[in-house]
Amino acid sequence: MPIKILIVDDDKNFIDTLEDGLKLKNADAEVAVAKSAREALNALAVSVPSVIILDIQLPDMHGIEFLRVIRESSRLKKVPVVFISAKYTEPADRSEAMLAGAGAFFSKPIEIDELWKELRYLLSRAEGPSLDNKK
Repeated sequence: MPIKILIVDDDKNFIDTLEDGLKLKNADAEVAVAKSAREALNALAVSVPSVIILDIQLPDMHGIEFLRVIRESSRLKKVPVVFISAKYTEPADRSEAMLAGAGAFFSKPIEIDELWKELRYLLSRAEGPSLDNKK
């Protein structure tokens, strides 16, 4: 069963680069993109991803508030969430994200290998499908 990754970010260049990097790490990964919290909630109403990669600064809702919303859903509360932010990078921002239920926090620009390692770890903890193409 392929990994389903939902990227929630409004930066097209970052999304394209991240999507390409994730596909290089696992060609079978299904990557969906939402450019706002509203788009993400619509996508989440249809399908539950294996993991969510979430920007803190979205055009229509703060990422931490978005995380709190999905943590209230019985369908979504166990989906691992990784925050990625260019602006909110102070220790207090990281702490707030982790207290809200994030599994990890990265500052932009990110190193795709480090992100991939963290995704693999979070999914193994969630006992989700393997991110590796081969066992």
